[in-house]
Amino acid sequence: MLHYFVVLSCLYAMSMTMPLPDYYSYSPAVGDGSGTEFTTSQEGRITGVRVYEYPYYGYYSNNYINGLQLQYDGNWTELVGSNVYGNEKTMTLFDNEYFVQVSGKYYSGYISELMFVTNEGRSFKVGQPTGLSFNFYPTHDGSALRFLSGRQNGFALTSIGAHWAVLFNSTTP
Repeated sequence: MLHYFVVLSCLYAMSMTMPLPDYYSYSPAVGDGSGTEFTTSQEGRITGVRVYEYPYYGYYSNNYINGLQLQYDGNWTELVGSNVYGNEKTMTLFDNEYFVQVSGKYYSGYISELMFVTNEGRSFKVGQPTGLSFNFYPTHDGSALRFLSGRQNGFALTSIGAHWAVLFNSTTP
Protein backbone atom coordinates (compact mmCIF):
# COMPACT_ATOMS: atom_id res chain seq x y z
CA MET A 1 0.00 0.00 0.00
CA LEU A 2 2.83 2.39 0.83
CA HIS A 3 4.29 1.68 -2.60
CA TYR A 4 1.05 2.92 -4.30
CA PHE A 5 1.00 6.00 -2.11
CA VAL A 6 4.57 6.91 -3.09
CA VAL A 7 3.90 6.35 -6.81
CA LEU A 8 0.66 8.35 -6.74
CA SER A 9 2.33 11.13 -4.76
CA CYS A 10 5.11 11.34 -7.35
CA LEU A 11 2.62 11.41 -10.22
CA TYR A 12 0.62 14.12 -8.51
CA ALA A 13 3.74 16.20 -7.85
CA MET A 14 4.84 15.86 -11.47
CA SER A 15 1.42 16.94 -12.72
CA MET A 16 1.54 20.04 -10.52
CA THR A 17 4.92 21.12 -11.87
CA MET A 18 4.62 24.37 -13.76
CA PRO A 19 6.63 24.88 -16.93
CA LEU A 20 9.69 27.06 -16.56
CA PRO A 21 8.91 30.68 -17.43
CA ASP A 22 10.51 32.30 -20.46
CA TYR A 23 12.92 34.94 -19.18
CA TYR A 24 13.72 36.46 -22.59
CA SER A 25 11.87 39.06 -24.64
CA TYR A 26 12.49 41.04 -27.82
CA SER A 27 11.38 44.52 -28.81
CA PRO A 28 11.07 44.35 -32.63
CA ALA A 29 13.24 46.68 -34.67
CA VAL A 30 12.01 50.06 -35.89
CA GLY A 31 13.35 52.09 -38.80
CA ASP A 32 13.66 51.48 -42.52
CA GLY A 33 16.20 48.68 -42.10
CA SER A 34 18.51 49.31 -45.05
CA GLY A 35 22.18 48.36 -44.89
CA THR A 36 24.08 45.70 -43.01
CA GLU A 37 22.81 43.80 -39.97
CA PHE A 38 24.48 44.35 -36.60
CA THR A 39 24.33 42.99 -33.08
CA THR A 40 26.11 44.12 -29.93
CA SER A 41 25.76 40.75 -28.21
CA GLN A 42 28.57 39.89 -25.78
CA GLU A 43 29.02 37.87 -22.60
CA GLY A 44 28.61 39.69 -19.29
CA ARG A 45 26.61 42.60 -17.97
CA ILE A 46 26.17 45.89 -19.84
CA THR A 47 28.14 48.53 -17.92
CA GLY A 48 27.95 51.48 -20.31
CA VAL A 49 26.79 52.92 -23.62
CA ARG A 50 28.55 55.20 -26.09
CA VAL A 51 26.61 56.94 -28.86
CA TYR A 52 27.85 59.06 -31.76
CA GLU A 53 25.44 61.78 -32.86
CA TYR A 54 25.63 63.61 -36.18
CA PRO A 55 26.04 67.28 -35.23
CA TYR A 56 22.86 69.32 -35.42
CA TYR A 57 23.62 72.89 -36.46
CA GLY A 58 20.04 74.11 -36.68
CA TYR A 59 19.98 74.35 -40.47
CA TYR A 60 20.18 70.64 -41.26
CA SER A 61 16.89 68.80 -41.13
CA ASN A 62 18.76 65.50 -41.09
CA ASN A 63 20.19 64.51 -37.75
CA TYR A 64 21.21 60.95 -37.09
CA ILE A 65 22.66 58.53 -34.63
CA ASN A 66 25.86 57.70 -36.52
CA GLY A 67 27.12 54.90 -34.31
CA LEU A 68 26.97 53.16 -30.97
CA GLN A 69 28.87 50.82 -28.71
CA LEU A 70 27.88 48.94 -25.57
CA GLN A 71 30.30 48.19 -22.77
CA TYR A 72 30.20 44.71 -21.20
CA ASP A 73 32.02 44.34 -17.88
CA GLY A 74 34.33 47.21 -18.84
CA ASN A 75 35.03 46.12 -22.46
CA TRP A 76 33.58 48.03 -25.40
CA THR A 77 31.98 46.22 -28.34
CA GLU A 78 33.05 46.98 -31.88
CA LEU A 79 31.64 50.24 -33.20
CA VAL A 80 28.31 49.85 -34.99
CA GLY A 81 27.91 52.48 -37.70
CA SER A 82 30.39 55.34 -37.84
CA ASN A 83 32.11 57.82 -35.55
CA VAL A 84 33.60 60.01 -38.31
CA TYR A 85 30.98 62.78 -38.14
CA GLY A 86 29.52 62.15 -34.72
CA ASN A 87 29.84 63.85 -31.38
CA GLU A 88 30.59 61.19 -28.76
CA LYS A 89 28.37 60.88 -25.68
CA THR A 90 28.94 58.20 -23.02
CA MET A 91 27.08 56.90 -19.96
CA THR A 92 28.66 54.51 -17.46
CA LEU A 93 26.40 52.43 -15.22
CA PHE A 94 26.86 52.02 -11.47
CA ASP A 95 27.10 48.63 -9.77
CA ASN A 96 23.70 46.89 -9.75
CA GLU A 97 22.36 49.38 -12.31
CA TYR A 98 20.97 48.21 -15.66
CA PHE A 99 18.91 49.49 -18.57
CA VAL A 100 15.15 48.88 -18.35
CA GLN A 101 14.00 51.02 -21.28
CA VAL A 102 15.27 52.19 -24.66
CA SER A 103 13.26 54.76 -26.56
CA GLY A 104 13.77 57.33 -29.26
CA LYS A 105 12.74 58.50 -32.70
CA TYR A 106 13.36 57.58 -36.32
CA TYR A 107 12.94 59.78 -39.37
CA SER A 108 13.72 59.70 -43.09
CA GLY A 109 15.36 56.27 -42.95
CA TYR A 110 17.56 56.87 -39.89
CA ILE A 111 17.45 56.64 -36.11
CA SER A 112 17.45 60.28 -34.99
CA GLU A 113 17.26 59.98 -31.19
CA LEU A 114 18.02 57.38 -28.50
CA MET A 115 17.25 57.48 -24.80
CA PHE A 116 18.32 54.83 -22.29
CA VAL A 117 16.65 54.60 -18.85
CA THR A 118 18.03 52.60 -15.91
CA ASN A 119 16.43 50.76 -13.00
CA GLU A 120 17.76 53.60 -10.79
CA GLY A 121 15.79 56.22 -12.75
CA ARG A 122 18.77 57.75 -14.53
CA SER A 123 18.43 58.52 -18.23
CA PHE A 124 20.80 59.19 -21.11
CA LYS A 125 19.44 60.99 -24.18
CA VAL A 126 21.30 61.56 -27.44
CA GLY A 127 20.07 62.99 -30.74
CA GLN A 128 17.29 65.26 -31.88
CA PRO A 129 13.55 64.74 -31.27
CA THR A 130 12.59 64.39 -34.93
CA GLY A 131 10.29 61.74 -36.38
CA LEU A 132 8.21 58.82 -35.18
CA SER A 133 8.59 57.67 -31.58
CA PHE A 134 9.37 54.18 -30.31
CA ASN A 135 9.60 52.75 -26.81
CA PHE A 136 11.28 49.43 -25.97
CA TYR A 137 10.94 47.72 -22.60
CA PRO A 138 11.08 44.11 -21.33
CA THR A 139 8.00 41.98 -20.72
CA HIS A 140 9.30 40.38 -17.49
CA ASP A 141 9.98 42.03 -14.13
CA GLY A 142 13.67 42.11 -13.29
CA SER A 143 14.73 42.02 -16.94
CA ALA A 144 17.56 44.13 -18.30
CA LEU A 145 18.81 45.08 -21.72
CA ARG A 146 21.15 42.33 -22.94
CA PHE A 147 22.01 43.62 -26.42
CA LEU A 148 20.86 45.72 -29.36
CA SER A 149 20.45 44.64 -32.96
CA GLY A 150 19.38 46.27 -36.20
CA ARG A 151 20.90 47.65 -39.39
CA GLN A 152 23.38 50.35 -40.33
CA ASN A 153 24.59 51.67 -43.67
CA GLY A 154 28.14 52.72 -42.76
CA PHE A 155 27.05 56.29 -42.07
CA ALA A 156 24.28 55.92 -39.49
CA LEU A 157 21.84 53.49 -37.86
CA THR A 158 18.81 52.71 -40.04
CA SER A 159 16.98 50.40 -37.62
CA ILE A 160 17.27 49.21 -34.04
CA GLY A 161 15.70 46.54 -31.81
CA ALA A 162 16.28 45.54 -28.17
CA HIS A 163 16.81 42.13 -26.54
CA TRP A 164 15.96 41.66 -22.86
CA ALA A 165 16.60 38.93 -20.29
CA VAL A 166 16.13 38.46 -16.55
CA LEU A 167 19.34 39.04 -14.64
CA PHE A 168 20.39 36.30 -12.27
CA ASN A 169 22.63 37.10 -9.33
CA SER A 170 25.13 34.27 -8.86
CA THR A 171 25.61 35.20 -5.18
CA THR A 172 21.94 34.62 -4.34
CA PRO A 173 21.39 31.26 -2.59
